[in-house]
Amino acid sequence: MDMEEIDIPTDWRALQAAGHAQGYSYVCVAVDHHLSGLIELRPAIRPEVKQLVQKLKKRKLSLYILSGDHEQVTRALAQELGIEHYVAEVLPADKAAFVERLQANGASVCFVGDGINDAIALKKANVSVSLHGASTVATDAASVVLMDGDLAKLGRLFEIAAGLKGNLRGDLLASFVPGAVAIAGVFILHLGVLPAFLIGMGGFTAGIANAMLPRWVAGNEEKTESKA
Repeated sequence: MDMEEIDIPTDWRALQAAGHAQGYSYVCVAVDHHLSGLIELRPAIRPEVKQLVQKLKKRKLSLYILSGDHEQVTRALAQELGIEHYVAEVLPADKAAFVERLQANGASVCFVGDGINDAIALKKANVSVSLHGASTVATDAASVVLMDGDLAKLGRLFEIAAGLKGNLRGDLLASFVPGAVAIAGVFILHLGVLPAFLIGMGGFTAGIANAMLPRWVAGNEEKTESKA
């Protein structure tokens, strides 16, 4: 409005300032270069977010809010959610630059966004998450899309990732430890071919069983839920 030289009355600016202090945003509407009104925008927090934030904090994760909104609005949102770190009034490129700074300090970044202005940061992050129904640019840029639009599933995503990490570690041990034992047994204990082969096959079988374990557990959970 200032760039268009449209005058905003002092009492309207005071109303804006009071609203910003409470976490509200305003859009000015002008018709034929005359101010016609203000649209007040109040941020609505998804009902699952507060519980999700607590779950993520229990995982010792550092949480950040990157917002293009005003400082007061962003601060109020961060305080309500219990998130210590926030950056307000950032442009799309600034979000991506902030992600790169975290990565330069050795952090692995999971970025969650659903808007066009999040696309660059989504591409820069180590893992990017968007929601079904978000802007096409955001879902195309994200590596994970939550198809039911429920952010609570983000906690489940971290559980799956932790389970995969543990499963891969078990597979690695099952692959190398029996082989190392078999080789050491041949050279130190003078094992024959058959015992060494059986040790190696035992590790191979353990690796396959470990790889199938998540599917077996998921199948049992599905059966339990269907009975309930």
